[in-house]
Amino acid sequence: QVQMMESGGGWVKTGGSLKLSCTASGLTFEDYCMGWFRQYPGKEREYIAAISWSGESKDYDASVKGRFTISRDNAKSTLYLQMNRMRPEDTAVYYCAAAPDTLHLGMVLAKEAVYHYWGQGTQVTASS
Repeated sequence: QVQMMESGGGWVKTGGSLKLSCTASGLTFEDYCMGWFRQYPGKEREYIAAISWSGESKDYDASVKGRFTISRDNAKSTLYLQMNRMRPEDTAVYYCAAAPDTLHLGMVLAKEAVYHYWGQGTQVTASS
């Protein structure tokens, strides 16, 4: 049974930093491209960032590029999202997700539909 558990959410002052973690179990972590998404109330989930199975390739949505950093530790089956210079518009529920890359092609994937497994989400609030 696959489980994905986010942690590290909470309140942060505008301009501050927060680091999210996502620990996976029940799957071979290094066989998956990993991604972060977020969802505003009443809106669909939107893509933030993705990282290839090895961590060599990364991709970011323009809204977070230069402020957020995605990383992973395959030995710990853990995905991270370092969020810096946070803005009120970063306030959302954040989700981690896993998309299979068993051939280790090094994909970084932005489309929600290709992600098979999801965490339960963690609330992040940025305000002054």
